[in-house]
Amino acid sequence: MSGPGGAPAGDGAAAARVPEVHVLTPGDHFSPRTGSAIPTVVDGLCAALPAGATPRPRVVVADGTYPDRYASADPVGYPLATARPADRYVDALAGRLGLPRPGVRRTLRPTLGDQDAWQPGVVLAHNAPQLVPLVHERHAAVLYAHNLLLRTYTPREADRVLGRAAAIVCVSGALADQTAAHLPARLRDRLRVVPNGVDTTRFVPRADPGRGERLRVLFVGRMIPDKGADVVLDAVARLGRDDVELTMVGSQNFDAGAAPSPYERDLRAKAAALGDRVRLLPFTPRAEVAAVYREADVVVVPSRWAEPFALTVMEGMASGVPVVASAIGGIPEVAGDAGVLVRPDDPAELAAALEALADDEALRRRIGSRCRSWARTHDWTWARGRLDAVLAEVAGVSPTPVG
Repeated sequence: MSGPGGAPAGDGAAAARVPEVHVLTPGDHFSPRTGSAIPTVVDGLCAALPAGATPRPRVVVADGTYPDRYASADPVGYPLATARPADRYVDALAGRLGLPRPGVRRTLRPTLGDQDAWQPGVVLAHNAPQLVPLVHERHAAVLYAHNLLLRTYTPREADRVLGRAAAIVCVSGALADQTAAHLPARLRDRLRVVPNGVDTTRFVPRADPGRGERLRVLFVGRMIPDKGADVVLDAVARLGRDDVELTMVGSQNFDAGAAPSPYERDLRAKAAALGDRVRLLPFTPRAEVAAVYREADVVVVPSRWAEPFALTVMEGMASGVPVVASAIGGIPEVAGDAGVLVRPDDPAELAAALEALADDEALRRRIGSRCRSWARTHDWTWARGRLDAVLAEVAGVSPTPVG
C-alpha cells in the first residue's frame, strides 16, 4: 500500500527522524490552490515520509495565506512583515558594500520568531540566503535553492551570509554548477543536489493510451516569454495540420481571474488565427491539473530560460506520454534518456518532433512508456531519500531509510 507520492504506508512505528523545519518564502502559500513550485516540492518531500514518521516535518507559512493547506506537514504561522518600497534599493546598495541586507532580513526575521521553542534539528531556508545567518546555532541551517539566488552576490558576501550553512541544496546539477560560480572556494564542497520528484499516484496514464483523430499537444505553465508558450504555438502553426491540436493551460501568474498581460493578448490573437486547433485555458489549481495531463498525447515544455528544474517535465512523463522539452538548464537532467529534447526557442525543430510523433503512433507509445518508467524511478520517495541523506549528514546521524 502506498501513501502520497508513492511512499509506503507504515504502521505508525517508523523510526524517529532528524527534525526538519521548512521555511517558505514570505507570503507564499502551502496549498494545492497555488501552482507555485516551492510549496509543491515541500509537500512532495514531506508526503513521501512513511506514515507515522516522527517528528512530523514543519512548514513555516505566513498567517493569512490560503487556509486549505497540504496535510503533509504541520504549519507554523507567523505575522507577515510587509516589504517596504525602498527595501530593494537599500538591499542592493548594502550588498555592493558588503553589508547585511536589512530589508530582506526584516521580512525574514518573523519566520523564525519561535525557533527557540523548536526541537534542535535542521532548518531549510527555501530560496532565502539571508535567512541562514538568522538561524540560531542550536539548529543546522541549510539553504535550499530552487533558482540561482546569488546572482547579485560577490563571493565575499556569499561567504559572509552562507558561512554557517551546513549545506547548500540545489534542485539540479546545472543549478549547482551555476551556484558554485558565485561561491568562495571554501563553500563549494557544501553543495548537494537533491532533484525534485513527482507523485506517480496522482499523475498517471489514462486507461486507454491511444490517441483519437487529432494528436493532443499540451502546454502547462505561466504565460510569460521565459516559458515559451509562443514557441509551441508557432510550431503548431508551422505544421498546418488539422490532425494536431494544442491546449495551453496557464496565466501570467497563479491567478485565473487576472487581466491578461500584453504577452497573453498576443498569444490569444495568434491562437484565434488557428481556429479550433488551439484552446487556451487559465491557470488550473494543482489538485485539478493531473486530469488535464491525462487527456494529452504529448506534453511540451518549450522553455527559453535555463530552468533549474521543470516540474512539468516530470508530471508529463508520469502521465505516460512523450515529453518534448528544451535542452537547456536542468531540463536534460529531469528528462534523462526518456524525454525528447529540442533546441530552445526553435519552433521548426519543435514542429519536426511533434510531426514525428503525429505520424508514428507506435513511436509515440514507446516514448510514453519510457517516460512513465523513468518517472516511477524518480518519484518523491526517491527524492526524499536524497534529502534524508543530506539531513543525516548535516545532523551527524545515520540516515533512516524512507521505505
